[in-house]
Amino acid sequence: MPDSPQKLQQLRKELDSLDSRRREIVAEIRQLQTNIEPKAAAMPEGSVNARSPEPEKIELFSKLFAGRDDVFPRRFESRKSGRSGYQPACKNEWRAGICLKPKIKCAKCEYREFIPVTDSIMRQHLSGKDQSGKAFVMGIYPLRPDETCLFLAADFDKAEWQHDAAAFMDTCDELNIPAYFERSRSGNGGHVWIFFEEPLPARLARKLGFHILTVAMENRPELGFDSYDRLFPNQDRMPSGGFGNLIALPLQKQARGKDNSVFVDRSFTPYPDQWSFLSGINRAETVRISELVDTAEKDDLILGVRAAPEEDDSAPWLLPPSRKANEKINDPLPQRLKIVLANQIYIPREDLSPSLRNALLRLAAFPNPEFHKAQAMRMPVYEKPRIIACAEEFSEHIALPRGCHNDVL
Repeated sequence: MPDSPQKLQQLRKELDSLDSRRREIVAEIRQLQTNIEPKAAAMPEGSVNARSPEPEKIELFSKLFAGRDDVFPRRFESRKSGRSGYQPACKNEWRAGICLKPKIKCAKCEYREFIPVTDSIMRQHLSGKDQSGKAFVMGIYPLRPDETCLFLAADFDKAEWQHDAAAFMDTCDELNIPAYFERSRSGNGGHVWIFFEEPLPARLARKLGFHILTVAMENRPELGFDSYDRLFPNQDRMPSGGFGNLIALPLQKQARGKDNSVFVDRSFTPYPDQWSFLSGINRAETVRISELVDTAEKDDLILGVRAAPEEDDSAPWLLPPSRKANEKINDPLPQRLKIVLANQIYIPREDLSPSLRNALLRLAAFPNPEFHKAQAMRMPVYEKPRIIACAEEFSEHIALPRGCHNDVL
């Protein structure tokens, strides 16, 4: 049809207008919710509650927070060094003549015999004590042996963690993805959880997380590029000889007694009945996730920086310069910007809208080739950032490398 291109352009404009209006409505809803008393905050309700029998609670908990079931990490605290952390729970731990820690690490031990996840283990975590009466805190490895996962979680623990988490969840609302916030064990951060209706390839789940972060950073650049490395699971593929990253499970008794490691509403007030809340949780639909990721990939909204070459890219130098000078800025633009060209390019922060500032910061960001190399070889990616960000942020300016001069202009 001769008028197809014009019609397509018109429909795209209408869609952009609808998306803009939807964002405005979501923002207004968020503002109204903040004015509601915490006791009146809406809470999902389900069939399981605080008075339900213990087996029903454990069954619900096990289905929601499901990862690898053949091994789990247990928290430890060293009295001598004061160190704490997590390590795989093993039946032979510290057995004389068998366990040779710390000379031989667990990953290389030929006598390791991991303890599987059972209802009894879940019960110990929820009660806070193991069978011998010692403190018990467990985590879960989200990445399953077939490289799928049943949930995605994002970690927020910076000074402004409440604002960061709120921006992430606001974006989830815009994208119609159910998301729920849990305050961490320390109380100084937390996790946003997204549960899936069925196991998803970790690669697809993490693309969803990247897309949510990319969109959230349009309105809150303070999220920072390191947020892309704060997802659980943090790998697309299972590391050789490893398990991927771990996440501590919520509702451990001692932490729960301090109103930590519990789920909270948008005013960060704990839900009075955690079990009723968990029972009413909605799971993200696979069809919706696939649609979002497909659209985001077409619009270059997964990472928002120059694409990294795939293993089968025969000519990586021909890759398009993603989201560079032609990036769309949604906010009003300043009439003038004073840019200082010195050892770096300095731009006053006060003149920048969030989306313009975010666009400028992304000019100086690119995927870390060492991360992609390690992941392709199934090596650990711990402490290898997915994105290398070369911009600096000062109290009154942002600074970009001089090589970004043309793109900035």
